[in-house]
Amino acid sequence: MPELPEVETIRKELKTALVGKTIKSVEAKVPKLIKPLSAAAFNNALKGRNIADVLRRAKIIVIKLSDSKYLIVHLKMTGQLIYVPQSGKIISGGHANPLLVHQDPEDNKKILRDQFSFAMNFELPNKFTHIIFDFTDGSKLFYNDLRKFGWMKIVDQAGLNKLHDELGVEPLEREFTWEKLKSIINRYPNRKIKQILMDPALLVGVGNIYSDESCFCASLNPFRIGKKIKDAEIIKLYSCIIRILKLAIAKGGTSADTYLQLSGKPGGFAPLLKVYGREGERCKRCSGIVERKKIGGRSAHFCPKCQK
Repeated sequence: MPELPEVETIRKELKTALVGKTIKSVEAKVPKLIKPLSAAAFNNALKGRNIADVLRRAKIIVIKLSDSKYLIVHLKMTGQLIYVPQSGKIISGGHANPLLVHQDPEDNKKILRDQFSFAMNFELPNKFTHIIFDFTDGSKLFYNDLRKFGWMKIVDQAGLNKLHDELGVEPLEREFTWEKLKSIINRYPNRKIKQILMDPALLVGVGNIYSDESCFCASLNPFRIGKKIKDAEIIKLYSCIIRILKLAIAKGGTSADTYLQLSGKPGGFAPLLKVYGREGERCKRCSGIVERKKIGGRSAHFCPKCQK
């Protein structure tokens, strides 16, 4: 599932691409993604509306529309939003190839060439495209979803307020301090620290990848329970959460499974991962071996040698 850095990356790109545009029409091919509205009602509610802003709450994208309405979008496990500036343009996406050595046919010399083309090419719409937004300037926004777990909903200000109230503190906002993190941990003294970090009712957007990376950064074993964690360790964990999330945003997120940026390009944080997805490999900080164990129905990646 896209986590805070991935959703924030998409939010920033959507804001640049969409603010000021007018929705011409919306084609919703899978009704369950837009319940309780029908496809016709969804189109009627959105067509003609201007996009005023693009916001984020936790892992949810909030598109502010004219007339005090909001389109909220949750990508869930495999949802993608891909923007095409002009009707009919093909988007290429996937992982960038490394520098390649090739033979120049003109002078028969070997040269290095940056290969910034992408490994995966696809046309839009395709069989995984379930919602298509057409804008009056000819641009399009495609919602793709392999597993169809994502959803969209139109709400008013009261609905948006309800969404805010149901979720925990934002880790990149001023209200998140180390004292706030301590108070969250103290509320559940017998809960494991990774479970606390991943509970959206307490702290939003950190998710599986960045809870692993934050615990590694702070040298904390993800199975440590809250009451066993000292203030100095909480301060370090607090600093690590912010640093890891900001770096991941700067790199455009982590491309795990189907996540792509709005352009169809993958995120660039994967090469910087220290433990997530590295089970059985050498720890990048010590000579330990990275392990993966189940915790609360999810997997925790950690180095048992240097994370105590």
